[in-house]
Amino acid sequence: MLNEHNANELSCDAQKEEKRAPLFPPTKEKHPRGRQVVPAHILVLRNGARSDQRDWLAAEEPLEIRACGPGQEPVSVAVTMRTPGHDQELAVGFLYAEGLLRSGKEISAIDSGPAFLQDQPCNLVTIRLTHAFDPAPLKRNFYATSSCGICGKASLEQIAVHCAPVFSDCVLSSSILAGLPTALRQAQHVFDQTGGLHASGLFDMSGRLVSLREDVGRHNAVDKLVGQMVLTGETSFAERVLLVSGRMSFEIMQKAAMARVPIVCAVSAPSSLAVETAQRFRMTLVGFLRDQSFNVYSHPERIALES
Repeated sequence: MLNEHNANELSCDAQKEEKRAPLFPPTKEKHPRGRQVVPAHILVLRNGARSDQRDWLAAEEPLEIRACGPGQEPVSVAVTMRTPGHDQELAVGFLYAEGLLRSGKEISAIDSGPAFLQDQPCNLVTIRLTHAFDPAPLKRNFYATSSCGICGKASLEQIAVHCAPVFSDCVLSSSILAGLPTALRQAQHVFDQTGGLHASGLFDMSGRLVSLREDVGRHNAVDKLVGQMVLTGETSFAERVLLVSGRMSFEIMQKAAMARVPIVCAVSAPSSLAVETAQRFRMTLVGFLRDQSFNVYSHPERIALES
């Protein structure tokens, strides 16, 4: 649902402090959009004993993202496998990170296709723009990677077309940084049920969790956060810290650069191109953030080390 703030996903404090009126108000959805978790009956073996139990699986469904301008037929932009929920944020965030959308003011409407069965998710979102949509950038060369995105040196040049280096004087305490994974994990309510979802969390410089999204794909979770930013009228994440579960890929660094995030963290390893992206766009990249330790791969001046 557009701009929805689920109490399980966004801290109460963040809800109380949100002051901006959304540029694009929420719409009432006529059909259920699928579930984030799906029940399953499984056979469990533990220490030689077997039992039949009920388990919960992270839902995974394809989502087609389309875009069009006034008088244009919708053009298919991408199809991504995602966990249903916050689909409109995901679509908007994807377009923004790809440089196909510059602000929420360019959106005239967001349509979700009908759910043909009552319990099935809607797997189509169309972004209608106030101006003509140019699909030409979609024809650029894509490079396949294990993170379902683009890669290669040419990709860095593509980002540079839309994105300038990130200049921010913000400084994050190393003690606050070390505590972010615990805060992220404690807020992952769907992960508690399934054990199968990635998370993307946005924190302020005091370590307060501002927003969180979960998805089977790390890149989708980041798109949902970016889409939320665009739809609520945020101009950037200049005073924010982005933390993702798992490793740090080039694709996530691309999205963070477009959103102007100065500090990006991962609980696992970054790829070589992720580090190169961070260096080129003046972003602080932290990896292996776990167990009160971490590695800083670029621009360590934004991390205040404490004895």
